[in-house]
Amino acid sequence: MTNKRSDTLDACLKQAGLDALVLNPSPSLVYLTGLHFHLFERPVVFIYRSGLPPVLILPELEATKIDPAAGYDLFPYGEDPATWNAVFLRACNHLSLNGKTIGIEPTRLRVLELRFLEAGVTHAQIQSAESALAVVRMKKDLDEVAAMQKAVDFAQVALTNTLPYIKSGVAEREIASELALQLIRAGSDSELPFSAAVASGPNSANPHALPSNRLLRAGDMLVIDWGAAYQGYCSDLTRTFSIAYIEPEFMKIGKLVQDANLAAQKAVKPGVRAGRVDTAARELIVKAGYGVQFTHRTGHGLGLEVHEHPYIYAENDLQLEAGMTFTIEPGIYLPGQGGIRIEDNVVVTPKDCNSLSNMSREIQILG
Repeated sequence: MTNKRSDTLDACLKQAGLDALVLNPSPSLVYLTGLHFHLFERPVVFIYRSGLPPVLILPELEATKIDPAAGYDLFPYGEDPATWNAVFLRACNHLSLNGKTIGIEPTRLRVLELRFLEAGVTHAQIQSAESALAVVRMKKDLDEVAAMQKAVDFAQVALTNTLPYIKSGVAEREIASELALQLIRAGSDSELPFSAAVASGPNSANPHALPSNRLLRAGDMLVIDWGAAYQGYCSDLTRTFSIAYIEPEFMKIGKLVQDANLAAQKAVKPGVRAGRVDTAARELIVKAGYGVQFTHRTGHGLGLEVHEHPYIYAENDLQLEAGMTFTIEPGIYLPGQGGIRIEDNVVVTPKDCNSLSNMSREIQILG
């Protein structure tokens, strides 16, 4: 863990009233330590207390991957689950956690690890550390932004190379398969941040549609939501196309969604409420009579996770700061007919914002 990140973590834990932080394998663990573990039946638990060497409770077979010079106090355990409670008890006593307030990630820590932790401490309070970790991770440094730019670049190259395969008669799943291959060829990490959504015709009116065996037809709207990863950092983009021709109403909606995307980007600057960015996009869509058909928030944070803080919804009073990264993705969806979404990845700069993605936002006609 770098001194800068540990100092920031110390300050955030103190402000949140937390004496310690417990993590299992997760993006937060990678961010703080650079350590990668899989979630299996054998628990791996990281415990941090300011001023003390961090503790790692882990299987004996995983202990060899830890550099002895890294400064962790290791508590390895064997294959017999009956012995694991005792190891957790020793680790918690080592850090004097009895009676302390311990922070966890509620969306990450499993019941498995929670029960071992509860057995290892007495009179302790276990609380969410989500807000503290959000502050630690929300502002990206230059290296993080550079990695995200790479992920965006790889994604844009991959979709560009997939477009020639898209035409009437091709199945959504075929397009998704080709796109996954092109992402790896373009340079993405082999573990993609998410499976691409390829939705055509009526399916494109579902913001989270999964690729199906449906064959593309002339007049279909085609929404493709995809992303790449580089050094663990994600991109998450959406572009919309039409097959053979485009209906007049969808041509109008396409221009409206482009304008809403641009309006939201123009609203981004340090000191502005995150909710104001959502409002900037939503106002245009509501005024045009499609407010009911814009069914989701305007964006979400992006980094080591595809969805992280800050979240761009109207009621969010969080003030944006330079280094924050998130998506801007207004959309309009007509049930039974089709939908349009245009999603970009932006970083807040000292003056305004910079879009990491520059692929054309116009509704391109394919096939």
